Amino acid sequence: MYGFSITLNTEFTKAIEDVTKALKDQGFGILSNIDVQATLKAKLGADMRPYQILGACNPPFAHQAITVEPQIGLLLPCNVVVRELETGQIQVEFMDPESVLKLVDNPKVPAVAAQVKDRLLKAKAALEQSGI
Repeated sequence: MYGFSITLNTEFTKAIEDVTKALKDQGFGILSNIDVQATLKAKLGADMRPYQILGACNPPFAHQAITVEPQIGLLLPCNVVVRELETGQIQVEFMDPESVLKLVDNPKVPAVAAQVKDRLLKAKAALEQSGI
C-alpha cells in the first residue's frame, strides 16, 4: 500500500478547499495543483470526472529530508489526489511517505517519513471530523 484515503460527501471545489485547509493546518503548503481533468481535455479531448493532484510540502520536513539525502527531491512533494467518484462522492488519497521513502537507502530518512505521515494522517482525521 502506498497511500491512504478518505471519501467525502461534498462538492469537488469545496473538497479542494477543505483538503488545502487541513493540510495547511498541519504545516503543508500546496506547491503545485495539476488539474488532470482540464489537461486531458485540452491535450486529448478526453472527458473525465474532476481529478486534481495537489503537491503538498511541509518546508521544515522538506529541508530536513533534503539535508540528509539530497536526491530525495525526486520523491517530493507529497502528492494528494482529489477526485470525483461515479457516485458523486469525492475520494481524497494521500501518498504514504513511509512506503514511498523506503526507496531511499539512508537510515535517517525513516524518522522524517514517519513525522510527515503523522501530519498527513492528522489532516485526514480533520477531514473525517468535519463530517463532510
